Amino acid sequence: MAEEDDARIRILQSLRGKICEAKNLGPVSGPNRQKDLCTFCTISLDQEEVFRTKVFDKSASPFYGEDFYFEIPRPFQCLSFYVYAKGVFQRDQPVGKVSIRKDDLFKYSGKEHWCSLHPVDPNSEVQGKVHLEMRLNEVITENGSVGQHLVVRIIECQGLPLISGQNCDPYATVSLVGPARSDQKKTKVKKKTSNPHFEETFFFEVTRSSSYSKKSHFQVEEEDIEKLEIKVDLWNNENLAQDVFLGETRVPVKILRHDHIHKAWYLLQPKGNGSKSKSDDLGSLRLKLTYIEDTVLPSAFYTPLCNLLLKSPDVKPISASAAHILGDICRERYEAVLPTARLLLHHNRFVPFVSAVAALELDNTQEANTIFRGNSLATRCIDDMMKIVGKNYLAVTLKPVIDEICESNKTCEIDPVKLKEGDNVEVNKENLQGYVQKVFSSITQSSSSCPPLMCDVFRSLRHLACKRFPADPHVQYSAVSSFVFLRFFAVAVLSPHSFQLRSHHPDPEISRTLTLISKTIQTLGSWGSLSKKLSSFKETYMYDFFKSFQEDKCIEKVKKFLDEISTNISKESSGLEDAVVLKEGEVQKRAQGRKRLGKKNFKKRWLRVTNRELSYHKHKGKEALCIINVKNIQAVEKLDESAFNRKNMFQVVHSEKLLYVQAGNCVEASEWLEVLGPVSRCNEGRLSTFHPSNYTSGAWQCCKSQSSNAAGCKPCTTTVLANLQLDIDCDRETERIFSLLSSNDTKLQNMEDACASMAVYQGPQREQEEYSKFTIQEPKETFQTLKQLRNIMEELQRQHNIRSDTTPQYGSLDNPIVGKTS
Repeated sequence: MAEEDDARIRILQSLRGKICEAKNLGPVSGPNRQKDLCTFCTISLDQEEVFRTKVFDKSASPFYGEDFYFEIPRPFQCLSFYVYAKGVFQRDQPVGKVSIRKDDLFKYSGKEHWCSLHPVDPNSEVQGKVHLEMRLNEVITENGSVGQHLVVRIIECQGLPLISGQNCDPYATVSLVGPARSDQKKTKVKKKTSNPHFEETFFFEVTRSSSYSKKSHFQVEEEDIEKLEIKVDLWNNENLAQDVFLGETRVPVKILRHDHIHKAWYLLQPKGNGSKSKSDDLGSLRLKLTYIEDTVLPSAFYTPLCNLLLKSPDVKPISASAAHILGDICRERYEAVLPTARLLLHHNRFVPFVSAVAALELDNTQEANTIFRGNSLATRCIDDMMKIVGKNYLAVTLKPVIDEICESNKTCEIDPVKLKEGDNVEVNKENLQGYVQKVFSSITQSSSSCPPLMCDVFRSLRHLACKRFPADPHVQYSAVSSFVFLRFFAVAVLSPHSFQLRSHHPDPEISRTLTLISKTIQTLGSWGSLSKKLSSFKETYMYDFFKSFQEDKCIEKVKKFLDEISTNISKESSGLEDAVVLKEGEVQKRAQGRKRLGKKNFKKRWLRVTNRELSYHKHKGKEALCIINVKNIQAVEKLDESAFNRKNMFQVVHSEKLLYVQAGNCVEASEWLEVLGPVSRCNEGRLSTFHPSNYTSGAWQCCKSQSSNAAGCKPCTTTVLANLQLDIDCDRETERIFSLLSSNDTKLQNMEDACASMAVYQGPQREQEEYSKFTIQEPKETFQTLKQLRNIMEELQRQHNIRSDTTPQYGSLDNPIVGKTS
């Protein structure tokens, strides 16, 4: 049973951060190049590019401002950030790089760092592992004397890099290196694979000295042992061009002193004789990184903590609940609320919980005009809920007009101080007014698209606000507008890239336009008197600009919109769900129905998936070459690398033919699977099994079944019926909550002490200042919850400790040896 449990343990990795800016970028080849440098940044897992910023024009100190987040679907050794100079008539040239080993990522977590750029040396760009076996064999020479052969078997490699986006053609050289010798042998070339199986053995003669003592089984002179080593180099065979170095490892022969046979995995290392140029003349890069690695146990271990959290909405008072306690002790950590919100959303417990914490906050609010203005547990929960549930709502409502603003690039500056020479402020004002009208109309006419869950929350907030301030006729609207306008739409307009409305951070001029629109939308959507709205602008030009909107009856439109999304009035609907683009991008697609294999059968296509259909196009924006209704998708699964000798492939099984797709990198492949899986998981015709390889030469290559219609030989990925927008991994979220509680153990203990003290000594105490940070209404109830949390945490920690004791053996595939470098 324990082995089964261990098999279900998952190591889940994610990376969040920001590429902020670079400064003092050094010259690339050519005179005065830094004056006209057009640069961009990339992120690579080992040598696989997984993210790229847009190009920043002509600056040696560019501000990129690019946020990124992605799940990391495979093991990796190193995270690297490259700065490239964009080439016009030649290849992009590397300016420099920042490389961080996986084990060092925790040092950068959550903080901004200036990192020096280092040279990009081809001999240092390596990744992968090699499996070796070494032993000494005693042999009798022709003259009858006893000699030694060093036997080296190179078994296999794993994780070699892609070359020009394709699997490499690797081979290995194996050398015995010493002060006065260098014998080299070579394996055969393996075609189109990043995981070659060599299984080749090489023999090296080792001369023993006359001073050999038979007391030792190691029959090489001690003085020589220290200097002999086996050197293994991996290369990509380039045929007509120079072969590309893939990595090396060095193993000292003296390791056989203690082990007559040595067999182990080694990490490939860079060559030590690469470029030694100084890094301080290449510039630096400002980065913000948060790397998270979750060790997720089997579901059964999380049931007690999950159940305790899900009981939170029913606990009286709400401040004594486990979810509220977590928010209380992690008050300064904004991301701490997200896993709780996601867990409650998945189990349909969010609305009662947020209603209870909102009621508690309102009890402590003295004036109606300050309602939900702070960064409280209630506001943080609702912020996270809107980002999760409202993602498609934003795409339908704002993406078309945001795309128009970003692509038309009209000047909208109305600040006299910031006007450029030749700008016409009246034309700019007209441009801005047109954009604001479009955004405002899109929002106020979108009530029928507002997700029901958001409407339920807004309805509850409206009811609670009216109950708390019955004499204020406006509070029912301000309670809702403070979220939907100020914290949702206005923020999305300001930072569309953060809400997946745009793929990159806008240009400075576009960003300024979006700032002006966001300010106006924020004011138009706020609820209050005209004088209060106008007084909210410190800038005279914004005051004058905003006055032009009053004649358009904006207040009535806002009121009608807020009524529609926060009351029980039924919303008119066409019954058809709006088409929402879930993901799109360039891929390699294998032509359907082709019988021959070959590179020409793979073509670049623009793949696009909405909640209705999957389509591919010759180029972005062109007419679809093929459209597949998502209801006809029967399975979406990974494809073995061996099928076409290509990495990052997946297959879409539908009612007509198989569609084979190669993504640009491992992150892209994972994201396509994450989108296509949920959107088709409720289809009636879904398959239970699939073929992980292809059908060729009259048989499936995975199971050798000769019928092209044979049932699959491998079970399909397990699917759980769930709302597409709320596809949440509850075990992972509960593990994160456990990690947050564990990292705040001291605060939990302080809270326990505070509860104990308050329960014994009723009324205000001299220690009150010490624990005034906590919300403790009922000390006995809160203490009881804390004790339950403590017991659950101890058991979870015990289970983690049991599994952490089973560290993979050093030299195994999961824990390879870091060998010497040259």
